[in-house]
Amino acid sequence: MKDDVVVITGASKGIGAELAEQLAARGASLSLAARNNEELEAIAVRCRAKGAKVIAVKADVGVEADCKAMVDATIAAFGRIDTLVNNAGATMWARFEDIGDMSILQRIMQVNYMGAVYCTHYALPHLKASKGRLVGVSSLAGRTGVPTRTGYAASKHAMTGFFDSLRIELDGSGVTVTMIYPGFVSTGIRENASGPDGKPIAVSPVKEGEVMGVEECARIIVEAMQTRKREVIMTARGKIGLWLKLVAPGMIDRIAKRAIETGR
Repeated sequence: MKDDVVVITGASKGIGAELAEQLAARGASLSLAARNNEELEAIAVRCRAKGAKVIAVKADVGVEADCKAMVDATIAAFGRIDTLVNNAGATMWARFEDIGDMSILQRIMQVNYMGAVYCTHYALPHLKASKGRLVGVSSLAGRTGVPTRTGYAASKHAMTGFFDSLRIELDGSGVTVTMIYPGFVSTGIRENASGPDGKPIAVSPVKEGEVMGVEECARIIVEAMQTRKREVIMTARGKIGLWLKLVAPGMIDRIAKRAIETGR
């Protein structure tokens, strides 16, 4: 990844921030985007301390104009884009029947799905010129249903369908598509998930100390980017689960329910 120009959305915290730091240490040039400018600048400072060239772009990927401005700023600063990491996301933690504000679902779809679509649309001509990489950070919820995450799972399924279709369209162009499917990752940001009233739940429902660390997650993603893997199912449970879904789908429903109930 040395000297690659990498755009990372949702770069102010969690997986995006850790990806930025690991790529900075490998010599990449970074265009970091997020809504919180103060947190974003703090990550940019840490990446520059590792010797990386960095720009920070305040952007909400749910707003199409922000996505275009992010790509334009990257080209103005670096002249090209080699890799786009669609990492920005919004999540939820509420049973569908308990949701009082349906705009929660609209916002999640706008950020997780349309945000990736907008960013990809504006970056794609530059990625074709560089024969670059498209990376989508999805979730195991993008491959199987999960209780309390109906809108989130729907948005991640949409993201999977979009990038799987786009991969076929881009065959022969030199642009590769890598999809990442983490399970629970200890990011420290799950407390921002929307509850049934649309407000952040404030307390993470996941046993953060018993799930994959963000450093390991980012390392796996970087390796997948370098080798241009088609997709990464990040956990053994996830790999087994997707196989079982073909032969015993009811069992996967029970496993998904138990995972949410136990928070790991």
